[in-house]
Amino acid sequence: MPRGFLTLSDVVPERWPALWDRAAALKRERIQRTLAGKSVALVFEKASTRTRVSFEVGVFELGGHAVVISQQGSQLGRGEPLPDTARVLSGYCHAIVFRTFGQERVAELARFATVPVVNGLSDQHHPCQVATDLFTVREQFGRIDQLVYAWIGDGNNMASSWIEAAGLFRLELRLACPDGYAPDPALVAAARDHGATITLTRDPREAVTGAHVISTDVWASMGQEDEAARRRAAFAGYCVDTALVQRASDRAIVLHCLPAHRGEEITSDVLDGPRSLAWVQAENRLHVGKAILEHVLESR
Repeated sequence: MPRGFLTLSDVVPERWPALWDRAAALKRERIQRTLAGKSVALVFEKASTRTRVSFEVGVFELGGHAVVISQQGSQLGRGEPLPDTARVLSGYCHAIVFRTFGQERVAELARFATVPVVNGLSDQHHPCQVATDLFTVREQFGRIDQLVYAWIGDGNNMASSWIEAAGLFRLELRLACPDGYAPDPALVAAARDHGATITLTRDPREAVTGAHVISTDVWASMGQEDEAARRRAAFAGYCVDTALVQRASDRAIVLHCLPAHRGEEITSDVLDGPRSLAWVQAENRLHVGKAILEHVLESR
């Protein structure tokens, strides 16, 4: 089976420092030729800004060609079976980036593809984003260990990938989630078994006290729009505002994977303030995405 990237665990912990070093090198010198003559299919069943633009620009800057495929503009929208799409794209392209709904769709595509598949986002995992977030933390602090990470909000795909990261790197992670929105307990148990220190709480203040990294996300993700009003009520008190950030370490940074609903999960003064690295984090999607593509294509 070709080397793919469906979750963070598809790269062993010992390999991540070199991958992040490569991302840093690509950030310093963006134009390379490591994908010259290669094409990458970018398949979107969910709308995208950062994932699409970062990978499309990234493939171009590495000397390759990106083919962007939306559900509405392809046979996927007319019900073509995913295995058939996987087989066809494998004959045309050297890798596939897939942004979709259930993780089982990413796994199915990868099972029938004969080229590497990269998970651009699923309902259960967002590995490219958390790989980028850890790269951003490493840029800021010079390391990712010996820090306290706080997640505020929904136990969603971002929370799941943070939990997986905690297990991979034995991090201390605190998750503040409302009742009924806690992360997958099996993921938490597995991360603890691998040496992570994970605290689950319903109190955001407990989670951020002394923390070095505060992360959050929208309360209603794509596909959950009909739940927005109910979620706003459930998440009242979970806004990352100035008062909450002041409880963190004096050196704390704030991350948001974007897009942000200002005034809901985060206030504008925090998102635009000196602690926020959201815009650096967004740019870093480009550099880390390029390093991931090189990794799965073994292009270096």
